[in-house]
Amino acid sequence: MMASHGRLTLPIESGMDEKLKEIMRRWGADAVRNSDGTSLPDCLEELGAKVYSTYFPTRNDQEWPKKHPDQIQQLYLMTPHTTAVAETLEIDLMHGYFKEQVMVDKDHDPKVWWEVIDRTTGQVVDPTTWDFDADKETVTIRGTKKFHSYTVSFLVWQIWDSTQMYNHLTNDWGDKPHEIPYDARQPETRAHIIKVMKRWLNDNPHVDVVRFTTFFYHFTNIFNQHAKEKLIDWFGYSTTISPLALEQFEQEYGYKLRPEDLVDQGYHNTPFRNPSPQYRDWMDFQQKFVCELVRELVELTHQEGKEAMMFLGDNWIGTEPYGEFFEATGLDAVVGSVGNGATLRMISDIPGVKYTEGRFLPYFFPDTFHEGGDPTTEAIDNWLQARRAILRKPVDRIGYGGYLSLAVQFPDFVECVENISNEFRTIYDRIGGTKAYTPKFKVAVLNAWGKLRSWQTAMVAHALWYKKIYSYVGVIEALSGMAVDVEFISFDDVKEKGIPSDIGVIINAGDAGTAWSGHDYWVDEDIICKLKEFVYNGGGFIGIGEPSAYQHQGRFFQMGDVLGVDKEVGYTLSYTKYDQENTADHFIMKGITGPVDCGEKIEFIRSVSEQTQIVQMQRGDIAVAANEFGKGRSVYIAGLPYSPENARLLLRSIYWTAGAENDLKTWYCDNPQTECAAYLETGWVIVINNSLEPQTTMLYKDVNTSVEVSLEAGGHRWFRVDEL
Repeated sequence: MMASHGRLTLPIESGMDEKLKEIMRRWGADAVRNSDGTSLPDCLEELGAKVYSTYFPTRNDQEWPKKHPDQIQQLYLMTPHTTAVAETLEIDLMHGYFKEQVMVDKDHDPKVWWEVIDRTTGQVVDPTTWDFDADKETVTIRGTKKFHSYTVSFLVWQIWDSTQMYNHLTNDWGDKPHEIPYDARQPETRAHIIKVMKRWLNDNPHVDVVRFTTFFYHFTNIFNQHAKEKLIDWFGYSTTISPLALEQFEQEYGYKLRPEDLVDQGYHNTPFRNPSPQYRDWMDFQQKFVCELVRELVELTHQEGKEAMMFLGDNWIGTEPYGEFFEATGLDAVVGSVGNGATLRMISDIPGVKYTEGRFLPYFFPDTFHEGGDPTTEAIDNWLQARRAILRKPVDRIGYGGYLSLAVQFPDFVECVENISNEFRTIYDRIGGTKAYTPKFKVAVLNAWGKLRSWQTAMVAHALWYKKIYSYVGVIEALSGMAVDVEFISFDDVKEKGIPSDIGVIINAGDAGTAWSGHDYWVDEDIICKLKEFVYNGGGFIGIGEPSAYQHQGRFFQMGDVLGVDKEVGYTLSYTKYDQENTADHFIMKGITGPVDCGEKIEFIRSVSEQTQIVQMQRGDIAVAANEFGKGRSVYIAGLPYSPENARLLLRSIYWTAGAENDLKTWYCDNPQTECAAYLETGWVIVINNSLEPQTTMLYKDVNTSVEVSLEAGGHRWFRVDEL
């Protein structure tokens, strides 16, 4: 019997009481929430639903930052590289930055807290040779070396909250006051946050769930002079910086951080960089502080008989859900935005909370819900991507956000969400808290971050498409809905603990020089030897893009002898090469029609062994290859943007490298556009169509038992295990 009510949170607003009741009935909502810029209606008691209310700990009281401007949040910015053409150079600090978002800090001594660097040599410029003009907001450097480039790393005050600013600009809020974020690390502000929270809890007895949006520090989101995003890093800790924090860090860790440790040559410690020891310490320092204060707010919430929920977004920095300190916060739930399967798993796999919730797309904002807009198509695409992951590890609830008054103007969309919500509830009920069938071995994703960045690999702003990374995000997206157990391990894990015995296959995917490929970890002989030994003794290794890449001792791919391929970087052009496809019908390609889409393909891959099995070449370069190394196997793929065909290629590569190809046809669909999940404990099997075209597939219970299944576009069918 299909569940028709519950497990759905609806965004509501004032002024649409009757329509609201209709939508709640049709979508089966059992909880309601407000959004940034909306208020809860007066008819709450009539709805009979659990009430969520957004809460902003560091911007809920805007009188506070106005009265205490010395306690608002700060960050380090860096000027563009500027070349000196004379012995004196003047640099405009705010060139390229949005003056409504940030303001130069003129209160803390720039000679103490700022840094001028000669970027040609990397040397710090003596503070006695430069001066700051507070009126002009410029730094003048004397005695510069002609044609050397210089930068200034300087502190600013953040005078407009990033999320409120984004919403303000997107929705054209006009004269609505700009909200200023204040710094919870300041003792006076911390005490005020707790005081205001107590008052708010007392004034809002109707609220059942406090939806913290989020806590104290926003991810890095810097706008340019045109009010457009200049730098966005969903993982960035830039807004956690202040002189007070830096002083407390020095007291706790015994050394002083430089501005350069935080601006990182202008890269701002993007997760694509191998994290430095200093940055790891800074993250650890901030996580301990944030999670300690979160715990205090959660306890206040519980004392009033309410649940505490965190939104995994906005001010989430320091609340790393896969970090060491998160479970100690005592949070009841986490809700996050679901852009695809990977982001759903990022939410649903979070340990230590009672339940998780996914906020599906589209957001009910006018950038989608306008005349001529097509929110229904976006909703269907979003659901089909998320559904694959739900079958592996479901969130406990789903919901939407934004202005319901916009959504109800699109009847097709209202009907679409009604169908999605009913389908979700049925899936959740039939899973029944059990786990879908997976093979006995696990798959490990190996990079510099490991567990801390579970399901966050190769992302910039989660779920958004970016040039140069979609060929790697596709790997994680494919895994998110795949019938395998996935773990995320780091190079440090391998070095310190070795490779767990239940790991059957290791995947290393990313561009050379990035944290995802590993960069200089690949010159650590202990790590290399442990990984080669793992494969030699029967393990599987899959390299995608530029795996194990680091130029060293005559090799670019340090696992080249395992992979059977290396990348030509120009040093061996004098060697004649005779690469050509020789195993196009390899096991990993069965059922895949047409050439593999390798995305922004890595070029100039060549074989380094006569036994390398070249599965596919593109424009004269190896795109897909397989190899055997001792008792183990490897597969190389030049890139893997997500598609059903590429997900199937990865699945077959996993089974082949694990030496388990004879077990593949156990709860398996032969059509790559389709997948299945078998819940043996509850006795249900579901087959899904991930495409927008009708499909027919063979569903294999095992190699000897199969049934043909026809599916509508985007459709699904349920079967009882004992009836197959």
